[in-house]
Amino acid sequence: MERPDTPADPDDDDATGGDERTQFDPASFVGLLIGLATQAQVFLGAIENPVTRQKEKVDLGRAKNMVDLLGMLEQKTQGNLSRDEAEFLKRLLVDLRMRFVQAKSAGS
Repeated sequence: MERPDTPADPDDDDATGGDERTQFDPASFVGLLIGLATQAQVFLGAIENPVTRQKEKVDLGRAKNMVDLLGMLEQKTQGNLSRDEAEFLKRLLVDLRMRFVQAKSAGS
């Protein structure tokens, strides 16, 4: 019998409820992307800071760093991602770059 605090086997359908598409693994590559994209959106003033639950002042420098970091990950992982991971990263970057340009234009 498996102990409750033992990590579930990712290949075990029972551990994921039988549908892996609906499960979120925070230790996955997509989890990393979501974390970085969330930080970028906080810096862009697009969403509330999840810790303070308040929108922060736009910080274009820090937002640019997060977007650039995601862009670097896209380049460095090219050819090593699943199709879904690559598409998710591409969509994230398009959205964040558009938001960055909008935030920069609004500040001008």
